[in-house]
Amino acid sequence: MYNAHRGMVPAPNSRLTELLDQLRQEFESQSRNTGEYEHQLTGQLQEMEMIRQKVYQLEQTQIKMKQDLHLLGHGPSNLFSGIMTNPGGSGPGLAPPPSQDQQSAQQTLQQPAATALPGAPPPPQSSFGGYPPGAAVNGYGPPPPPTASPGPGKARRPVPGPATPQQTHAATYPDPRASPQIPRPTPPTQSVVRTERVGNMLANWNPDDLPPSQKREGADWYAVFNPEVQRVLDVELVHHLNHDSVVCCVRFSRDGKYLATGCNRSAQIFDVTTGQNVATLQDETVDKDGDLYIRSVCFSPDGKYLATGAEDKQIRVWDIAARTIKNVFSGHEQDIYSLDFANNGRYIASGSGDKTVRLWDILDGKLVYTLSIEDGVTTVAMSPDGHYVAAGSLDKSVRVWDTTTGYLVERLENPDGHKDSVYSVAFAPNGRDLVSGSLDKTIKLWELTVPRGMHPHSGVKGGKCVRTFEGHKDFVLSVCLTPDGQWVMSGSKDRGVQFWDPVTGNAQMMLQGHKNSVISVAPAPTGNLFATGSGDMRARIWRYSNYTGR
Repeated sequence: MYNAHRGMVPAPNSRLTELLDQLRQEFESQSRNTGEYEHQLTGQLQEMEMIRQKVYQLEQTQIKMKQDLHLLGHGPSNLFSGIMTNPGGSGPGLAPPPSQDQQSAQQTLQQPAATALPGAPPPPQSSFGGYPPGAAVNGYGPPPPPTASPGPGKARRPVPGPATPQQTHAATYPDPRASPQIPRPTPPTQSVVRTERVGNMLANWNPDDLPPSQKREGADWYAVFNPEVQRVLDVELVHHLNHDSVVCCVRFSRDGKYLATGCNRSAQIFDVTTGQNVATLQDETVDKDGDLYIRSVCFSPDGKYLATGAEDKQIRVWDIAARTIKNVFSGHEQDIYSLDFANNGRYIASGSGDKTVRLWDILDGKLVYTLSIEDGVTTVAMSPDGHYVAAGSLDKSVRVWDTTTGYLVERLENPDGHKDSVYSVAFAPNGRDLVSGSLDKTIKLWELTVPRGMHPHSGVKGGKCVRTFEGHKDFVLSVCLTPDGQWVMSGSKDRGVQFWDPVTGNAQMMLQGHKNSVISVAPAPTGNLFATGSGDMRARIWRYSNYTGR
């Protein structure tokens, strides 16, 4: 359009067209943004669907694991399912510990709250162990009862605690005499060149292949002796003690006259001479429903009391003669796996899945110390002089504290330490050495050389591993030493008990008699006796003696 006065002028609708173009551009921009939002939303929905599928798969896997474990007869939340070796065996099983970085963390000492325990002082240095500070242990004194392996029971909550790796099928260890599939080593009477210490692998030896001098056989048990070392021991079965459930722990009284065992809902006391049951200690106030395994038992030094630790987090101290409970100690937040009395009879050490070791005063009925670590405590032991308490843990370490101060003085671990959870610790009678047993199938002998009175923050760590004993085919669940310190004993999931020379590391003999895991071994203070407790619902008392060459 041409106007003579104005020249070319925009068409009347050009402004509208411009506005429409702006709207179109804005719409396209919003459309692109919407497309991006839709794309993001689609991605998030896909991610949520993947998570939902993974959760579903995990649920199905968990259901299948529960079904598999139920078929094994152990139940998914039992304490010892990975330890029992016979399909269908009743009794406890262990849930696997959660995987986590084993980091070295600062040890903390927690005093009991003054409001909860008014006036609970640390143990007097002159009386806690019956020895003044700095006193040396006089040679081979009476040994502390060996620490029992963590006993079984059901963990009724989904919290982590001491545990054995779960197995979806039970491992079996058939009698070598009845299983031609098991490799049979060349009999020792033949000339053979060996590149390893096969003598320590005594579980592989078939008694039928050994001469009479290298074996001992009973009606339902046998022992084989290392053909590579001189035989100096003999062994015999003294008593066979039947129970109604898994035997989680065995412990002799200090005078050697009685044996206590822990099983489901009760502790039993047997006369060692006759093998007769003389007492059954059971708390009748406890709910009768479900299992309540007694995982640790320990006599007071004078034999008047028996302390029991159970899955209900309670420590009960029984007056044996009156069949009544003298003390109940509460405070642990998870199952109690191990107990040990101090030699003066006043203090008890306890270890629990709540990651603490606690010291209790029986006289005052109070908590003295709470010693915290990073993982579940499976086993505790007091030194003969009462100056130290040692503990084994799921974190593969052995720790030693000074009981007069509560300070951590040793942490025994890699590179010389165990490669898996520690399930049993026991002091040697000399008070300077310590043995530990682990799920890594080994036993270790430690020499503790921390100078008494050394400040824990000085960084001095004198403990060292002086011997590693290898030969068990499966988890080592319990260790101890004989009263004279001449032999290390061990019980294993492979159903065997082995005697080891602590000086050479050689196995002297391997004893097979139980039909399931040997959960606990303990020496008697007198008479060369020792006891075993097993998942086969039996405890046995044995005698070892010098071999006469008959």
